[in-house]
Amino acid sequence: MEFHYSVVTEKSVDEAVKSLEESLKANKFGVLWQLDLPAKLHEKGVELDMQYRVLEVCNPHEAKRVLTQNPLVGYFLPCKVVVYESEGQTHIGLPKPTALMNVLGDQALLDIAQGVEATLKKAIDEAK
Repeated sequence: MEFHYSVVTEKSVDEAVKSLEESLKANKFGVLWQLDLPAKLHEKGVELDMQYRVLEVCNPHEAKRVLTQNPLVGYFLPCKVVVYESEGQTHIGLPKPTALMNVLGDQALLDIAQGVEATLKKAIDEAK
């Protein structure tokens, strides 16, 4: 099982992030927080010569479902979607919720994760 889902887009990182935020909202996921990783590292005196954004996203109803099933799922929440530039291309991706939930060995959680993953992949594809 592959750990991540990623696509390449012709958009800039800023354009991809904006498009992703809109697509996530249309698919009932909110962006809780966004980290500009190079800017944060720069504050700490470390330079990272690439654009890299981490968006923490959540659908509150799905979060409640998985946390009610097993509180350990909180270790994986909120879901993360990244947008970054590498070798002149913009990438959008996420760790697959199914890969993360698989480690807990709970089929009910895996079933929920499949739905969440399908929605997030759809949002990423729409943002592309």
